[in-house]
Amino acid sequence: MDQEKRQSIYLQAKQWVLEAGKTIRSRINDPLTISTKSNPNDLVTTMDDDTEYFFAKNIKQTYPDHLIISEEGYGDELESLDGTIWIIDPIDGTMNFVHQKRNFAISVGVYQDGIGEIGLIYDVMADVLYSAKRGEGAFKNQTRLPQLPEKSFHESILGLNHFWLCENSLVEEKVMQRLVKTVRGTRAYGSAALEFAGVAEGIIDGYMTMDIAPWDIAAGIVIVNEVGGKTTNAFGEQVNMLQKNPVLTCNPSIQTELIEDYMKKGKK
Repeated sequence: MDQEKRQSIYLQAKQWVLEAGKTIRSRINDPLTISTKSNPNDLVTTMDDDTEYFFAKNIKQTYPDHLIISEEGYGDELESLDGTIWIIDPIDGTMNFVHQKRNFAISVGVYQDGIGEIGLIYDVMADVLYSAKRGEGAFKNQTRLPQLPEKSFHESILGLNHFWLCENSLVEEKVMQRLVKTVRGTRAYGSAALEFAGVAEGIIDGYMTMDIAPWDIAAGIVIVNEVGGKTTNAFGEQVNMLQKNPVLTCNPSIQTELIEDYMKKGKK
């Protein structure tokens, strides 16, 4: 994708993201219809559906040849990443949205033939937009984010959710316990998009999850790339953007130790 086309799509995507966020804020206290998907804790609301429909409708009207991967059913059935693809999570952190009315984000990534070109993560209630265009740096609102500094593994803070404790976890529990005891601290924010943004900003040094969908991470990968961060699956392999993956995004200075000494050694 050339720079002119990337800029044009970025400006349009940014406009839609901010408009959708404004609508969510205006309706944040409205009654919600809440249902579940794969399990009782996998929530979806009318706001998720309405927001995704807003994006899908506008994308298809404005860019009829573009494709969509999305969470709530308005996307296309894709078997490849050929073409221009919007990868959308209308509300990343739905449980936070329902219970806290904050700490959730709109996540929009635009990919061209499998390459991340544009990433937008909008912390709706804080009115903070993380954004990036490939090769042009990453920003928090209007402030350019610096390249990630060297970081000691023992001084690192990692974003970890609880799924490594589950019976079907891909990693041995004792290895994960050792990891938690070795790093400076761990955090769980409940929104993968905001955890990717935290890695890009340098307020956490890595984020790892054992099972996550492309729409949760597509925008974040683009943004983390632009500050020198690295994103792979949890074992150092390329992320498959057409299916769920165990994913690690982090400061590059801790990547090798985290993967080689913990993830690969602890793999079941």
